[in-house]
Formats: sequence, structure tokens, C-alpha cells
Amino acid sequence: MGRDAIADIITSIRNADMGKNGTIRIISTNITENIVKILLREGFIENVRKHQEKHKYFLVSTLRHRRTRKGIYRTILKRISRPGLRIYSNYQQIPKILGGMGIVILSTSRGIMTDREARLERIGGEILCYIW
Repeated sequence: MGRDAIADIITSIRNADMGKNGTIRIISTNITENIVKILLREGFIENVRKHQEKHKYFLVSTLRHRRTRKGIYRTILKRISRPGLRIYSNYQQIPKILGGMGIVILSTSRGIMTDREARLERIGGEILCYIW
């Protein structure tokens, strides 16, 4: 049975966000690289670098901690489509998270993209996760 790379990313980010260390290390695959690029572009991650140990590549990322009046703002991630239950949507029915403040990451026929990009290109796909 294979591993769920997207669930690994979400769990790593959630654990690093709750802990004092804001650095995560993820095995580098095409899916993980695309998701991390989206998170970097949307401002959830400060920086990313590729690290090699023996014959494996890892992505080492630093999370961006945002402060509010009541303390540190936590990033909330929710896995939607999973290996046991795939959730698909066309571009008209892609949900808006917090009225457009959050993002939805989709896997489409043109690659992994956010909900805004999918609506602009008028393409639907598998809803991977919500982030806000």
C-alpha cells in the first residue's frame, strides 16, 4: 500500500505550525513540489530549498507565522479528497473558502493549481485540500 503524499504534507505543516519549530522536511516528488510552490506563492511558506541525502531529495520549507492581537495565527489545512473517496468538481462548483480568503488546491488535467486559476481557465478537477 502506498503512502499519501498530500496527507503527509498537511500533517507536517500542521505539526510544525503547532510546534515552535517552523521548519518542515518533505520527500520531493512532482506533486509535493507543485503544492509547496502554490503555498510559497500564496504566502503560507517563507522559503523552500531542495536538499539531498544519499539518493533521496527533500524539500526543506520554513513556515510563515502571522501574528494577530490574540497571538499567532494558525494555518488551517483540511484534506478533502483522499485515496478512499475522491471528490471532483467542475469549475462552476468549486467552493470558495471564507468568501475567497482561503484557497482550494485542485489537481486538474493541466496540473495542480488553486481555485482562482482553475476558474480563470474554466477547468475542474479533484479537490485536494482547503487552506485558510
